[in-house]
Amino acid sequence: MTGAIMQRAIGYAIATIAFSSLSGAPAVAYDAGQTRNRNVDQRESRGAPIDVAALLTAARGAPPMICALASRSVRGYGWGDWNDAPSTPLSSVVSMTRDDYDTRQLPAADVQRLLAGLASDDACVREMSVRLIGTQRAEDVGSELVTRLAAADPGLRSVAALGLGLVDAHNGVDPLIRALRDPVVDVRANSAWALGRIENGRALSPLENLFSDDAEKVREAAVVAVGHMESTSTVQALIRVVRQDSSPRVRRVAAWALGQLEARDAIDALSGVLAHDADAGVREMAAWALGSIEDRRGAAPLAAAIKSDAEDRVRETAVWSIGQLEDRGSMDVLGAATGDRSPRVRGTAAWAIGQLDENAKAPAGLLRLLSDDNDDVRLKAAWALGQLEDAGALPAIRSAMSAEKNDRVRKALIRALMKSGGGTEAALTQLLNSSDPQVREAAVRGLAGRNSFDPWPWPWPRPRPFP
Repeated sequence: MTGAIMQRAIGYAIATIAFSSLSGAPAVAYDAGQTRNRNVDQRESRGAPIDVAALLTAARGAPPMICALASRSVRGYGWGDWNDAPSTPLSSVVSMTRDDYDTRQLPAADVQRLLAGLASDDACVREMSVRLIGTQRAEDVGSELVTRLAAADPGLRSVAALGLGLVDAHNGVDPLIRALRDPVVDVRANSAWALGRIENGRALSPLENLFSDDAEKVREAAVVAVGHMESTSTVQALIRVVRQDSSPRVRRVAAWALGQLEARDAIDALSGVLAHDADAGVREMAAWALGSIEDRRGAAPLAAAIKSDAEDRVRETAVWSIGQLEDRGSMDVLGAATGDRSPRVRGTAAWAIGQLDENAKAPAGLLRLLSDDNDDVRLKAAWALGQLEDAGALPAIRSAMSAEKNDRVRKALIRALMKSGGGTEAALTQLLNSSDPQVREAAVRGLAGRNSFDPWPWPWPRPRPFP
């Protein structure tokens, strides 16, 4: 592999192996509808930290084209993708526009080089070849990949299955189903994964047969694939997996799949898993699934987890799920959770209280959170008070406003003040003297009778767990 295609390949290698972890991004994307909170204490990553020293050492002296390709994988917060900045260190050396690196329509000769690269004895070449093939149209490369799925070399069969999934090749469904019986673990696992990407219903029964495969990797891939298909025909099989599989990884993705499918028949099984599974990751996913299913039968087991689970992330997800259920009978449970030792649990409890009802009495625990030592907790508490519109909370809101130093929290308190009936002319006129222009703007809006700040502030909890 030479020339421009080599530059692309090496650039993608650097990007996928090194730079992607620099931003703390997980391997699998979160739900787009559940926005990551931008606050500092929400930016913690559970992935392995990057070796920055090794990365910078490897980057020194790299060709500008390669470095430019690699740097494009780094993503941050806020709008845009960082590629439209007016001046960057490389901009005087190489163009950074997207069109310069468009791989959607590679020349036919380059495609053939990539297809040949799938059989390379170098793992990096195989990896980059299949990733770049994955940017092409299925009608251009699907048949070639199907041919390689029947190759004698198991490594080539494995990477061909991967490619078929990347390009969403519908002509590969039947060959991939046959490959689920391949004697090689990686071929079976990649074939299952690819079928999950393609989402063809003919694969459901063959994938379910893999739930008893000897290899953990294969079972996990098959369960995830089924979870991506909009069919409840596998629910009973998934229930058996979440209850009985020996692998926590497989049980975890089974819980995810049941939540993804909104399987109401799985409420009892997920409740039992939440209460008794030895693995915190499995319990966390069971809690999420109960919230995703949105059946109020899940409220009691979620409340029990909030009270007794030793793991912060399980309690946090259980609180979030209670908020999803919007079960007014859980107000006492959430009020108690405002005293949790974890700021994430306390903040999510405040958010969940705000989800339950308008014109409800604010729990004492929620009012106490206005003086919490964590900015994000105070923000969510102020937001929740605005949702409840409880006039009885006005003294606590006014007191918090006099002490609050964080601009975002102060604006949320103004919103709560106005929505709770405290936006008098005298109170708002006093806010016009604030040194914060956004606070002054909020006061002007209030004086003008525009007391709605929605959707600001909208402090979502952290995104859901994902397999």
